[in-house]
Amino acid sequence: MAAQQVRDGFVELYGTEPEGVWAAPGRVNLIGEHTDYNDGFVMPFALPHTAVAAVSRRTDGVLRLHSSDVEGGVVELRLDDLAPESDRNWTAYPAGVVWALREAGHPVTGADVHLTSTVPAGAGLSSSAALEVVVALALNDLYDLGLQRWQLARLCQRAENVYVGAPTGIMDQTASACCEAGHALFLDTRDLSQKQIPFDLAAEGMVLLVVDTRVKHSHSEGEYGKRRAGCERGAALLGVDALRDIPYGELDVALDRLGDDEEAVRLVRHIVTEDERVEKTVALLESGETRAIGPVLIAGHASLRDDFRISCPELDLVVDTALASGALGARMTGGGFGGSAIVLAEAADVETITKAVQEAFAGAEFTAPRVFEAVPSAGARRLV
Repeated sequence: MAAQQVRDGFVELYGTEPEGVWAAPGRVNLIGEHTDYNDGFVMPFALPHTAVAAVSRRTDGVLRLHSSDVEGGVVELRLDDLAPESDRNWTAYPAGVVWALREAGHPVTGADVHLTSTVPAGAGLSSSAALEVVVALALNDLYDLGLQRWQLARLCQRAENVYVGAPTGIMDQTASACCEAGHALFLDTRDLSQKQIPFDLAAEGMVLLVVDTRVKHSHSEGEYGKRRAGCERGAALLGVDALRDIPYGELDVALDRLGDDEEAVRLVRHIVTEDERVEKTVALLESGETRAIGPVLIAGHASLRDDFRISCPELDLVVDTALASGALGARMTGGGFGGSAIVLAEAADVETITKAVQEAFAGAEFTAPRVFEAVPSAGARRLV
């Protein structure tokens, strides 16, 4: 249905049929937060929520962009005028992909694009990565570029880092491009090696809820960049290329070397212990001990709240209320300072937990949260 609607919208806008329709999902990160730009481990899975794009090629060096989710008409850009950090609008994400492809030497000569997305923006669910990946996959197919999924993810990350100006890691784009239905993706962000880990909660009588606090965040502003710079400083102080290189068993020795540098101690401790939590989660899932990941999620939230200091009252309220109402585990997910939390629960407890969270938000006079089930879904794909 979405493919047909986007196709019809394209015809109405541009007067011709698109050459195809593609989709790319948002993602939830099960565990492994802020480890990706530290060369560490992450474990996302794709959501059923997607960005969908109808696309056709052009040969005149013009890029035309339109989104049904944003007020306004078609935005027309000349490819030769695309330049990093020249665009502060939503168009920077698809335009940045075109720029990155051309910078890498790929012969993209223009495109007409019509987009729509069901990935909640600002919820920490990678709505921007979905926009980037869907355009990258479409152009890869249409221009027969022959790029692998991991290569598309790298180019999309470059678009976001350089063109948009947001210092994100590689996880979001890789998850959108590479995830498989019914699985979580164990990704080593240093060498981009991947392993699909079965993650079928319904078969075991469980549900993973996403609670969107509706508190908006922006990765390209302020605090995210400060955390990344702080991690890089910690690695430099410890004489390693990245915090991934500090073994978990040697963490106490590393922290002692940092002395009274309180900020470095906190950031280093979070990254090293978070990498350990990812590996522990993989081991538990592979051994069939899915319920045992609950305490790992809880520990991850405490680390993000107390050491990395990127939680907020709304996220903490979700976690505390869910756990008090019988959840197996809960934590914030995404970049932080708002966005979403995840809650692992027995299917029979979902209604009770959801009601408790909604009532807690009402009692605190917070904006009502959006709660939905996260079903591990397919990565980017061509629909038509």
